[in-house]
Amino acid sequence: MSTKTLLLTEARSGLRARFHLLEREAPESTAFLWELMAESREMPAIHAIWTGPEISCPIPTAQIDPARNARPLAPENATITPQAGDLVLAYVPAKMWGGNPEPVFDLGVFYAGGARMLFPIGWLAGNVVARVDAADRDALAERCNAIRRAGACTFVWSREEQ
Repeated sequence: MSTKTLLLTEARSGLRARFHLLEREAPESTAFLWELMAESREMPAIHAIWTGPEISCPIPTAQIDPARNARPLAPENATITPQAGDLVLAYVPAKMWGGNPEPVFDLGVFYAGGARMLFPIGWLAGNVVARVDAADRDALAERCNAIRRAGACTFVWSREEQ
């Protein structure tokens, strides 16, 4: 398992969860995230409608290096049935989703069983890039359920200090 860890917090629900990157299984995707999180990032998040027990966190285009944004994300460690505790990076090419002129990079925080990568545009495999620390799994589910009931929120992602 990677020694690189991302910390996810959300103030209103009290969410605090550590995700260990799966560098061997998804090297390009985890390198992208690690580079992105060189500085702490605030991102809007909302409970997903189509995928089940997921808090969806689209990465704002302005936060992604334009050169990186111009390249598609390769499938690696891909799934269409994420498990509880998975952090999934999904990629949708430009103009594929509602004509959006920019590609979409979305971080999905899956907190319970029964999830599926079904979107309004159809099935879309996403890359499992990290797993929640076992000690944080129950709290992740509890806090994500609170977010589901409360509505949209702001996630803060950062590198965990080692």
